Amino acid sequence: EVRLVESGGGSVQAGGSLTLSCLLVGSADADLRMGWYRQVQMNECELVASIRSDGNTYYDPSVKDRFIISQDNAQNTVSLQMGSLKPDDTHVYFCALDTQIRRLTQCRSKIVRQWGQGTLVSVCS
Repeated sequence: EVRLVESGGGSVQAGGSLTLSCLLVGSADADLRMGWYRQVQMNECELVASIRSDGNTYYDPSVKDRFIISQDNAQNTVSLQMGSLKPDDTHVYFCALDTQIRRLTQCRSKIVRQWGQGTLVSVCS
């Protein structure tokens, strides 16, 4: 059984930085993508960033040049460094394991292979 264990998140002033980390417990196919969604509507999640084991990355245009996703394959960990944070970045963020890039999906949708528990990022102006 695969589990995703998140850490990080919290509150920060606008312009500040936070780092989210996601530990994959178990084993997963090497061609899967790990990434971060954030809940933007009642039950809608948008993909913030994702990365594949070969280093291929995706970023939502709203975070490109501000966020960096990275992976440590030896530690089975993916991290999201968030910089120049804005109040609009305030959301619950979910780590996710998926087979493809899905820009929008229902939060906790079963078409996504696995979800983390979610962590709140709050940016104060």
